[in-house]
Amino acid sequence: MSFLRRRSVTPAGPDFDVLAMDPGDWPGNLGAGLLPAPDGSCQGVFLRYDLFGGRGPAMIIGNLPDGSPAREVPEGEIPFEVAQLLLALENDEEITVVGAEDVPVMQGDNLLIVRRLKLSESRISCVQFDRSDGVLVTIAAWDRPITDDLYALLKPLPAELFQQG
Repeated sequence: MSFLRRRSVTPAGPDFDVLAMDPGDWPGNLGAGLLPAPDGSCQGVFLRYDLFGGRGPAMIIGNLPDGSPAREVPEGEIPFEVAQLLLALENDEEITVVGAEDVPVMQGDNLLIVRRLKLSESRISCVQFDRSDGVLVTIAAWDRPITDDLYALLKPLPAELFQQG
């Protein structure tokens, strides 16, 4: 996946390409969050897609590079993006990972090995895959399944989207 490479020049935002759905392709509201490290580097980016008219997000897509503390999740605990989804939905139920399955999925000409996480809350769908540049992508959706069609919509977003102006 040659387009998923580390940038050689560090922008004001993350120093890696963020793979997500283009905001112009999404009919609802979009919010983005950066996870800063104490040294000012970016430890991850998550995008919140809201289709429900302010009643909570439909989906959160996270991009966490190697070394990001948000990737360090104990066995059976939910990924960072699922926790952010629950927080945004003001849902304080105790949710755990009860299983996982690896599934091959094509994204254009590239084969992804996608981990589908099964959670104790059946209304949450969650998948993860590793990119060729070491970034872990996690997609968490509320009350809607994540289908293979979604992977065709994922693309690197322009760095300008995350620069501070």
